[in-house]
Amino acid sequence: MDPCPFVRVLVGNLALKMPVAPRPAGAGAGVHPSTSPCYCKIRLNKLPYQMAEAPLLPSDEQGAAPPASGVLAAAFHLSKAELDRLTTKPSLFGNRSARLKVAVYAGRRGTTCGVNSGRLLGKVVIPLDVKGAAGKPVVYHSGWISIGKLGRKASSVSTAAAQLNLTVRAEPDPRFVFEFDGEPECSPQVLQVQGSMKQPMFTCKFSCRSTSDLRSRSMPANTGSGGRNWLTSFGSDRERTGKERKGWSVTVHDLSGSPVALASMVTPFVASPGTDRVSNSNPGAWLVLRPSDGTWKPWGRLECWRERGAGAAGDSLGYRFELLLPDPTGMGVGVSMAEASIPASKGGRFVIDLTASQPFGRSGSPACSPRGSGDFGYGLWPFGSYRGFVMSAAVQGEGKCSRPTVEVGVPHVGCAEDAAAFVALAAAVDLSIDACRLFSHRLRRELSASRSDLLR
Repeated sequence: MDPCPFVRVLVGNLALKMPVAPRPAGAGAGVHPSTSPCYCKIRLNKLPYQMAEAPLLPSDEQGAAPPASGVLAAAFHLSKAELDRLTTKPSLFGNRSARLKVAVYAGRRGTTCGVNSGRLLGKVVIPLDVKGAAGKPVVYHSGWISIGKLGRKASSVSTAAAQLNLTVRAEPDPRFVFEFDGEPECSPQVLQVQGSMKQPMFTCKFSCRSTSDLRSRSMPANTGSGGRNWLTSFGSDRERTGKERKGWSVTVHDLSGSPVALASMVTPFVASPGTDRVSNSNPGAWLVLRPSDGTWKPWGRLECWRERGAGAAGDSLGYRFELLLPDPTGMGVGVSMAEASIPASKGGRFVIDLTASQPFGRSGSPACSPRGSGDFGYGLWPFGSYRGFVMSAAVQGEGKCSRPTVEVGVPHVGCAEDAAAFVALAAAVDLSIDACRLFSHRLRRELSASRSDLLR
């Protein structure tokens, strides 16, 4: 398998130094930047803004070395197509280059009556030549830079103007890219993509089975995660006729026909009492399994639900993914890898990106060892090698023909079975868009048990 070139641009080590000024008096004093919180809006070309806090440093530390906080503020990912667009030479406008724009605000984040509540302190623009970053890491800036309304060039630390410290670097991040050539419920092929070339890599088999079918499958009751039985939710009070979706599974095969990954719906998607939707307090769940020693072993658990939207934003698909790892106690442990949401109507990206995560999930402590420029405190996982960008899957919204595209970081694929597990996870995310549809809406016939029986 040959990967596709990707580059990620990282921004971190933010800090702000303000000149000392007397505080204005009176009711119209407004926000004073030396005492109020500050934040930055960071944007690379036309990619969406990312926001990060900008801690204030004591103003009397003149000439101090730039801090190395080890904190990542923003990360942007550029594909081969985006890199090509940035390095072409338009005939009228000369060379194109990536431009990183950082706007610094004083005050708290948010809006009041549709207007940003923060007060703009200044901006800075840093041009990036990303052409060489596909082959080796490049540091574009590390240190202090003066900020002004129109942005200023780098200068020495001075009390004459506000100073922003930041580190900007880019590094190669090659990925394997896979594309479903049909909807997961239609048992499609999965193609590996490299540039304009596409070649078959896996096949998928979708099935919709009853509870008894799932219990009779050749899978041990103890699936290898200690004493935890991931199928115990079947037969519970949650199963109510007409208000549940259950029994879906997708098996991924290699080109020889051998099964190499499985995503199975182990907790039915059930409407909460008195509602027409799957709630966060009662989510449906998938178990992603991999073959080992002639049986299936659990690899990851995906929970999904429907979040109620506000206004034009509409509802969204909430998700939570855990990596399942054995431990010496035999009870198994779930490590949180991702928790976010996808717009239900428009679709979006399911992402596992641990670039800025803590090693022990949300409750852990950062494992940072800053070493100056470019070190944003990558945490080392105690149970494996998952770090940095892991995977993403692009899925379409409700009622649309969805053919997921899956990107997987090269360091996380040692064999075809590794890639197949991420493909099965992407299929589960896509199918969850349908599983979390309002129960007043009918599903397409490919997702019904009677239709699936005909395809066995």
